[in-house]
Amino acid sequence: MKYNLTSKDLSQIERFAKGFPWLKIVAPATPGHGVEVLSDSQVGQCINYSRSAAVSGRVKFVPASGAASRMFKDLFAGLAAVRDGKSIDGTPAAKFVSSIGKFAFYSEELFPEGASDEKVLSATLETPGLGYGSKPKGVLAFHKYSDGEIRTAFAEHLVEAQKYMRDSDGTASLVVTVSPEHLELFKEAFEQVRPSFEERYGVRYNVEFVFQDKSTDTIAVDPEGKPFLKEDGTPLFRPAGHGALIYNLNALEQELVSIKNIDNVSCERYLDTTAKYKEALMGRALQLRDTIFGYLEELDKYESMKTYEPYPAIPGYNNMLYDPYSTPECQELCRDIEDFLARDLCVTMPIARSCSERVASLRGKLNRPIRVCGVVRNQGEPGGGPFIIEGGDGTTSLQILEGAQIKDASSLEGATHFNPVDLVCCLRDYHGNKFDLTRYVDEETGFISSKSYQGRELRALELPGLWNGAMSDWNTLFVEVPLETFNPVKTVLDLLRPAHQA
Repeated sequence: MKYNLTSKDLSQIERFAKGFPWLKIVAPATPGHGVEVLSDSQVGQCINYSRSAAVSGRVKFVPASGAASRMFKDLFAGLAAVRDGKSIDGTPAAKFVSSIGKFAFYSEELFPEGASDEKVLSATLETPGLGYGSKPKGVLAFHKYSDGEIRTAFAEHLVEAQKYMRDSDGTASLVVTVSPEHLELFKEAFEQVRPSFEERYGVRYNVEFVFQDKSTDTIAVDPEGKPFLKEDGTPLFRPAGHGALIYNLNALEQELVSIKNIDNVSCERYLDTTAKYKEALMGRALQLRDTIFGYLEELDKYESMKTYEPYPAIPGYNNMLYDPYSTPECQELCRDIEDFLARDLCVTMPIARSCSERVASLRGKLNRPIRVCGVVRNQGEPGGGPFIIEGGDGTTSLQILEGAQIKDASSLEGATHFNPVDLVCCLRDYHGNKFDLTRYVDEETGFISSKSYQGRELRALELPGLWNGAMSDWNTLFVEVPLETFNPVKTVLDLLRPAHQA
């Protein structure tokens, strides 16, 4: 079968050949040098600021597109082993079977006493049974409470949202990214709890389910770098990773956005701590927003002073442009802004050739989307980390890097924190206009990964990650949050941790 490739497809194939450049790491972000560690009083101040600052809408953005297949990888391996007559003793699958009664999805009917390993594993993964091996994480039963209530991961996000993301009218808004094939499952999960949650918490939910744009899918190649062809002879296109969600984020109308992965939830007894630090992050983001807006408004005052006048009154220099940027007052303001950028955001500026260039450069660094990222002390959990990076223009900035972006392991020495994907974003400029987020993506920070399709090896191209290259040119601040606010479920056995045992 013949097929036609677009210029975009050909460009992506070329990217496989040339790869992506390594980022220049200056240093890991650490407390006092890229990571803020707030005192109790500062946390309180941030929370108060979050509750009092003017905001054009709040929304919780939850990436939830993926299926839970990786969460059950060890169980699939165990089921294959027992069906092949092999022992699973000492494996994660064996631990799962022996602990089945501790999971929220346990029932005596589905998992009768004395059930074989194969029965327990197949009833969990396959249909008839729970069919969890092909369902999304968001609709899986994560927590069971003492009164018998069972909550999915999505339900726990709803509980969180009513606690810290309400608008002034009592509405809690969520935008949840899902796969088209999972839409009805999420709708059903929402309607199962919406009436009781709205009555119990005195909230009104506004939930929108959105899809990752298919136009962001990228072409796959075989190990030789040629287009990977499916059995019908057409090229294989794959979702390009969470970086494609920048387009969904760009479509939001609200100004203040909280981002948190679908699997990073905990039982309700952790809710007060979770909400406390989420509000602190929101308050810190709004403080940062208002500081930046103040600087930009001050610079605007000097812009309005530009005029063509005889200045200075020297013969032959009539109509000379009076440059207010060269005044001592404006240059002092520039120094204040540079000190702020270096101190709070680890942004260093190049030497400008003129006063006007200095102001224009500072204005460009200030007038960008804002994100405040919660980071936790590194305890060996998987996840990207906060670093100070030198960009192509010679300036430095704070960035979140994944392991695949770090060429030299020695760059990790001295690293103290990692990224749990706990972000707060401000998406409007100081005039109240929405930023076009696609203008702030670093296209040179994508990934090439090894995958498979029907048992055949392939190479996949992922767009710059949502909290990596897709937000590369944002103003970024890292704030330490307690480890207890980070409770991801990467494997099913993570549900045995205290944060998920209600």
